[in-house]
Amino acid sequence: MNQFALLHIADSAYCFPVSEHEMVIRLRTAKNDIEKAWIVFESKYVIGDSQKKLPMEKELSGELYDYYSVKLELEDTRLAYVFYLYDGKEYFYFSEDGATVTYDFTKGYYNFFQYPYINSADILKKEAWLSQACFYQIFIDRFCMADDKKDKSYINLKWGEIPNSKSFAGGDLKGIISKLDYIKELGCDALYLTPIFTSPSNHKYDIVDYFEIDPQFGDKADLKELVKGIHDREMKIVLDAVFNHVSEKNDKFRDVLKKGRDSEFFDWFVIDGDFPTKDPLNYEVFAGCKYMPKWNTSNPKVQDHLISIATYYINEFDIDGWRLDVSDEISHDFWRRFRKEVKAAKESAVIIGENWHDASNYLRGDQYDSIMNYAFTKAALDYFAYGKLDAEGVSDKLNDILARNTDTVNDMMLNLLDSHDTDRFFSEVHEDKDRLKAALALLYLFPGAPSIFYGTECYTVGGYDPDCRRCMEWGKEKGTDLKALVKQLSDVRKKCAFSFSGTKIYASEDKKVLCIKRLGENASAALYINESDTIGQDNDIQVEPGSYRLFVGGGEIL
Repeated sequence: MNQFALLHIADSAYCFPVSEHEMVIRLRTAKNDIEKAWIVFESKYVIGDSQKKLPMEKELSGELYDYYSVKLELEDTRLAYVFYLYDGKEYFYFSEDGATVTYDFTKGYYNFFQYPYINSADILKKEAWLSQACFYQIFIDRFCMADDKKDKSYINLKWGEIPNSKSFAGGDLKGIISKLDYIKELGCDALYLTPIFTSPSNHKYDIVDYFEIDPQFGDKADLKELVKGIHDREMKIVLDAVFNHVSEKNDKFRDVLKKGRDSEFFDWFVIDGDFPTKDPLNYEVFAGCKYMPKWNTSNPKVQDHLISIATYYINEFDIDGWRLDVSDEISHDFWRRFRKEVKAAKESAVIIGENWHDASNYLRGDQYDSIMNYAFTKAALDYFAYGKLDAEGVSDKLNDILARNTDTVNDMMLNLLDSHDTDRFFSEVHEDKDRLKAALALLYLFPGAPSIFYGTECYTVGGYDPDCRRCMEWGKEKGTDLKALVKQLSDVRKKCAFSFSGTKIYASEDKKVLCIKRLGENASAALYINESDTIGQDNDIQVEPGSYRLFVGGGEIL
């Protein structure tokens, strides 16, 4: 047995409560190293021969590791446990002391693993609407313009032309309102909008005034009408919170520019000197953007200010959550306060971080609900676009991604193929329609909530920012087969009502077919994707090269 690969961490993604009397326990082992695994457990205050023993299931299998799992139903939640493993030759116990041939339960209080007590406040609640949602992301300036009365003098891009970083096309909130039925008919029941607040840019990530809607997009009456229209259609809306940085034109930073250390807002920013200067740059900014000074989110007054913005839009407009821009550069202390106050304002409001990498430290139940799952994006690109992963490689990668987080978090991850910050996926697969369709099928079957970037359903192309932010080609959507596919995939999710439990992702025995099987509350589904050059087969299911097959409830639908 490879003891170096064994890993278990109590109170983590390897050990977490899902209710006041249920615990999920995971164990990591070397891949294909263990034949059988059990958990042996009891109350930490009961010493003797009262241990219970349950088999564990190999739930996930990644590139280097297997992950065994079991769900325990407990009367006494003061849990003590060890693992019992068989490698085909010998049996071992695994405790805090590592792997041993024997284990003395009478002295277990020195070295067993433990979860001391399930406190209700420590249970990450799954927001059911997020786990079942299908998102549609909109970059507002490029989606649709419907406000004929607004000042259009700022518009410098003819609708449909290729944008640059300074282009303004005129999209607005009224345009989104006019297309809500279209979005609903597409099967999407949640919107994620890029920032809507006063800003000099087309993207609005350099915010001047958080409490005002940018007049290019509309006003507060438009936002209220939009939210009402969304809720009337039983949909949800998530706005973009830019709390890492702000525009240099923001009144607080302008006061610091004028008064330096004498400004009451001087400590609201991170400045090395008496006055902020650009040359040389002596204050923290977003990336290398000198016009976006970074908030000092360790300052309680800054926290008060930013949290007041978040709760204002929940209380006044009834929005359903926030996507957090550059969230991994903001203090954990801030996000812990943020969560408590946002959830107090609206318990079902969701908090989705923009963390491009492993964010498990933020997903413990005290900060975010989920993140934008760019790890999934990269795995899909490596499989469908770049040819870096075959069926076995991508199944390993997807399982390793799932092993990072708890079952609850996996059900709420925001999964995407592309966004306003990436190349368009359709361009990345060299405008191969079949590959885009297969990738969408994977997106909708993977645990979590799928999110498509506006125009995906119209085969929109585009390179990196700003090219990915092209105008929606209205009219083109009427003749595309992709719109029907997206709707059908959304219907599958709604029909099945998936949860993470029972997810199986693997490569067929011939290593040609990527297989995803999901158990749903109402029905189960199985997806088979073959991106190889020859016919692949999983048991009795044959898949032609460059194609996919989807079965729901035992019958094939795609």
